[in-house]
Amino acid sequence: MAAPLIAPSILSADFARLGEEVRAIDAAGADWIHIDVMDGHFVPNITIGPGVVKALRPHSAKPFDVHLMVSPVDSYLEAFASAGADIITVHPEAGPHVHRTVQAIRALGKKAGIALNPATPAKTLDYLIDEIDLVLVMSVNPGFGGQSFITNQLRKIEAVRKMIDKSGRAIHLQVDGGIDVTTAPQCSNAGADVLVAGTASFKGGSGCYSANIAALKGTD
Repeated sequence: MAAPLIAPSILSADFARLGEEVRAIDAAGADWIHIDVMDGHFVPNITIGPGVVKALRPHSAKPFDVHLMVSPVDSYLEAFASAGADIITVHPEAGPHVHRTVQAIRALGKKAGIALNPATPAKTLDYLIDEIDLVLVMSVNPGFGGQSFITNQLRKIEAVRKMIDKSGRAIHLQVDGGIDVTTAPQCSNAGADVLVAGTASFKGGSGCYSANIAALKGTD
């Protein structure tokens, strides 16, 4: 089995040195840079907007993987696309017509992802799977970093992997929430190929980032 891609969430970085942190995690072997956008409405926290994404863009050439926990989401797509997002992931519950939202993301020239909250069933993808580039299974309830992994989401990862394989399309299966050296291989074994890790990537300071990522990949 190939090692998973690791997408460190900058939610766990030092916000006082965010550009430096992005450069450090990039140099340490991050495959993507995961950016959690929260609005205090769809989820109970507020993080950053497109201005910060634009400011960070010169600090890394790695794909910017932007997870919009925002509602209503449609009016923000163009701003994040223009700011430098490469992948834009939205929740089906964040707008009235998620298929239209996916079409809008792809019309902006970006890859489109769908995020499934812990209680959102895999079957939500039935009429979206042919239009998307990524599925994000949330293994915690969105809104805060540092939460514990919800183990029943492993069954959902397995179900989504079967859907992706059946589709015959090159769709990434990403997992976010409670990812560490214990849960990372569990998710990979269930079929995930991209793991979002905040605390586990950034713990210990920049001197530890390379070892942290290698441990998550299982290559340490």
